[in-house]
Amino acid sequence: MSTLAHTMMTAARSADSGLAGPGELDRYPYAEAPLTERLGAPSWDGSDPELGRVGRRAAGSRGRGLHGQLVQQLGQMIVSGDLGADRPLVPEEIGQRFEVSRTVVRESLRVLEAKGLVSARPNVGTRVRPVSDWNLLDPDIIEWRAFGPQRDNQRRELSELRWTIEPLAARLAAGHGREDIQQRLSDMVEIMSHALGQGDALTFSRADAEFHSLLIQVAGNRMLEHLSGIVSSALQVSGGPVTGCDRPTDASLGHHARIVDALAAGDGAAAEAAMRQLLIVHPEVERVVPAPREH
Repeated sequence: MSTLAHTMMTAARSADSGLAGPGELDRYPYAEAPLTERLGAPSWDGSDPELGRVGRRAAGSRGRGLHGQLVQQLGQMIVSGDLGADRPLVPEEIGQRFEVSRTVVRESLRVLEAKGLVSARPNVGTRVRPVSDWNLLDPDIIEWRAFGPQRDNQRRELSELRWTIEPLAARLAAGHGREDIQQRLSDMVEIMSHALGQGDALTFSRADAEFHSLLIQVAGNRMLEHLSGIVSSALQVSGGPVTGCDRPTDASLGHHARIVDALAAGDGAAAEAAMRQLLIVHPEVERVVPAPREH
């Protein structure tokens, strides 16, 4: 097994265990137990019972620190509809109920404001904004929608968006032969192949995610490259017992390999066709996007 494959497999297992990797620092200055462990399910008294509902799913990158946890919980409650549009959010009340400092509350609300979820105005206060104002391409919002009541719509929309983005990216990538990235794509196929043989779904999915992100980067289109985060999010929330563009199978692996071969040959049409076949392998995509017609 290559050094790269071993490194990725080790990293995947470390991430799965919740342990920081070598040299990784906690993003937030707190090392306390999660809010829900310290407080149980907070209960919002009076007119605000919904604010007591705890987050449904802890995101690994935000699982440490009160700031990250508060962003996660409030974001999930807004996106799920527990906190409806125009709902006032009182910082003092949030801080009291979740037992966090005013600084933590303030910074968390700023993050949510940057995502379009809340707005803060003088003499009005902080309020939840309507869905039309949300940044629906934000990776966090994609995740929160995908694991909330809107999960079916979110996953369908992501599948449709991928069908639009990735075949085009594959075609364009064939005309931008960067040997370093093409070698990296080949490495990802090697890692997926080894992971498939070992039954290591986590490593397979991580290599899969990097493969698709690299492919968009090598397409040479800055606007498409800006969307690579959306594809990564789509892979993470695609559903099923395994994350990734589909369940690890020989067919999926073969389509990835054909994409790499087409890129090496500079054959944009073949790369695009292989990508469409790869996306169709995923039954979620097949339900919403018809297979290309033969002319």
